[in-house]
Amino acid sequence: MTASPHRTDQAARDTSAEEPRLRRELAAVYRLVAHFRMTDLIFTHISARVPGPEHHFLINPYGLLFEEITASNLVKVDLSGRPVEKTPHPVNPAGFVIHSAVHAARPDAHCVLHTHTKAGCAVAARADGLLPLNQISMEFYGRLGYHDYEGVALNLAEQRRLVADLGGHPAMILRNHGLLTVGETPAQAFLRMYYLDKACEIQIAATAGGAKPLTPHPDVCELTARQLGGEDDSSDFQDDMAYDLAWAALLRLVERVAPDYKD
Repeated sequence: MTASPHRTDQAARDTSAEEPRLRRELAAVYRLVAHFRMTDLIFTHISARVPGPEHHFLINPYGLLFEEITASNLVKVDLSGRPVEKTPHPVNPAGFVIHSAVHAARPDAHCVLHTHTKAGCAVAARADGLLPLNQISMEFYGRLGYHDYEGVALNLAEQRRLVADLGGHPAMILRNHGLLTVGETPAQAFLRMYYLDKACEIQIAATAGGAKPLTPHPDVCELTARQLGGEDDSSDFQDDMAYDLAWAALLRLVERVAPDYKD
């Protein structure tokens, strides 16, 4: 059965109304990454899929600091990283290699966030990767992909291997490179990155003295991962509001420190 013209028009209107909201949310994430000092000057990216059948995405203009990103100056690109609308800003297609591969392979990955933080790069340089040393790191226990370093991500041939290493995980460590998270929304991708980076910071601090770190039993790590991921129904209490409340608090923070993000 084909869709009626009315239904098609309604879908187009819904998509048109959704993009401005998505632009504001993505711009807020850029400002939060800047606020929490997770940037690498003008490098790294956060991309978000625009609703609709066109496979278009929003990404930062190449050359702007994350603290300069606004809803209106985000650039809309196709799956090759080329602008699909007139823009005064350049785009770095090579920087979209990682993002386009994940977006194409993971229908749930509406947002892809990549960082080069000091703690993230330090853990990415460790052969044993992220250790379950703290409740924060246990969110990623058994739920973290690893991708071996192949040089600067400029080659399309690397995409297949990168996607295979990510699998169905919500996050990945790019060895000798940095961190990557995905989410159904920019908010979810950011919160995952915030805690993945925090887990890396804790690990660097806990192992700095050279003493053998303490890790809980694997069964406890797995239980904690299920609890934090909303996958556990065996506990006496559930907290299904935590991330929504955290994101609302973060939006209030952005409104205070960078209210022009919505421009």
